[in-house]
Amino acid sequence: MRLSRRRLTVYCVAFLFAIVMNFAVPRLMPGSPVDSMIAQLGPRATPAAVEAIKARFGAIEQPIWQQFADYVVGLAHFDLGVSVKYYPQTVLEVLGRSAGWTAFLVVTAIVFSLCVGVLLGAIAAWRRGGRFDSFVSPFSVVMIAVPPVIIALATLFTFGVTLRLLPVGYAYDPSLDPGLNFTFFGSVFLHAIMPVLTLSPYLIGEFQTTMRSSMISVLGEDYVTMGRAKGLSEAAVMFGYAARNAMLPVLTNLALMLGAVFGGSIVTEIVFNYPGLGLTLYTASVARDYPVIQGQLLLMTIATLGANLLVDIIYGVVDPRIREGRA
Repeated sequence: MRLSRRRLTVYCVAFLFAIVMNFAVPRLMPGSPVDSMIAQLGPRATPAAVEAIKARFGAIEQPIWQQFADYVVGLAHFDLGVSVKYYPQTVLEVLGRSAGWTAFLVVTAIVFSLCVGVLLGAIAAWRRGGRFDSFVSPFSVVMIAVPPVIIALATLFTFGVTLRLLPVGYAYDPSLDPGLNFTFFGSVFLHAIMPVLTLSPYLIGEFQTTMRSSMISVLGEDYVTMGRAKGLSEAAVMFGYAARNAMLPVLTNLALMLGAVFGGSIVTEIVFNYPGLGLTLYTASVARDYPVIQGQLLLMTIATLGANLLVDIIYGVVDPRIREGRA
C-alpha cells in the first residue's frame, strides 16, 4: 500500500497551491467586511472604535507578504481567525458545527449511489443489448445531464410542498433536542432523504456508465470464460469474476467526481437550508466573511486531496499489479 514519492509530491504541491489561492482570492474580491461593520456603527464609529475593530479582525495596514506570513503561521497553529458573521465565534467553531452534516450527506450519497450505479452497470453489461440495457443506459445519460439545482427544486416542490411527505428544510426537527435516541436519528434520516436523492442521480449515472463500459471490456477475458466452463452460477461469474475486476475504473471515476460532489452539495444545502458547509459558505460569501470563506475552501481542498489519497491506497488493495509496481 506504499505510495510513490512522486504521488506524495503531487499532493504536497496541490496543498501548497491551495493555501496560496485561499489567501489571494478573498483579497481580490471588492469591498471589506470590516468597512461594512464600521459603516453600520454610524455616528458611534469613533477613531478608537475603528482602530479596535481593525486590530481585532486583522485589517491593519501591513505589507502583503507580512499578511501571508501571519496566515501561514496561523494555519500551523490551527488558528483560522475569528468569524465576522458569527462573532465572537472562531472559524474552527463555525466550520466544526457544519462539517459533520456535510460529511454525513456526501458520504451517504456516495455509498448509496455507488451501490446502485455499480449494480445497474454490471447488469446492463451482462445483458448488453437487452431491454434492461436499452432503458437504463440512456436514462443514466439523462441523469448526468440534469443540473443538481433542477433536481433539488423539483424534489422539494413534489415531495415537500405538494405531497407533504418529507420535511422541506434543516437537518432535523428543531423542536427536538439532539441526543443518542431513535427519535432524533429518525428525524435526521427523514430530513436527509431529499438532499441525498438530489445528489444521487448524477453519481448513479456516472457510476453506471463507467461500470458498464469497464465490465464489457472484461467479459471477454479468459478468467470469465473459465468461470462459466466450471459450471458456476450466473451471479457468481458476474459479480465474483467480471464485476470485481471491472471496479478499478469506477474508483478512478470516484476520485475525479469528488470535486463535483462537493459543488453539488453547496447547491443542495442552500435549497434545503441544510446546515452544512455549503450553506455556511453561502452565508459567509453574502456577509464577506473572509476568514470563514478561507477556512471553508481550505477544508474542502483537504477533504478532496484526502479522498484522492485514500483512493490511491485502495488501488493497491484492489489491483495486485499496482501494489507490486509500488514495491
